[in-house]
Amino acid sequence: MAKPNPIELQKALKGASYPADREQLVETAKKNKADKKMVEEISHLSEKRFDGPDKVEQALFKGK
Repeated sequence: MAKPNPIELQKALKGASYPADREQLVETAKKNKADKKMVEEISHLSEKRFDGPDKVEQALFKGK
């Protein structure tokens, strides 16, 4: 996977319960067998807590 994209992010976070912290999202992505790059991207987000998938997407893709 060259660059993470919103569709891959949605697949990675399928079934996540919000609000969620970054570590919960990383574990969800791993359970969903997300690409290693996607898991890394989520684990390095600057925010620690997210109120919904839209907030994760904003944090991951802002400035890209």
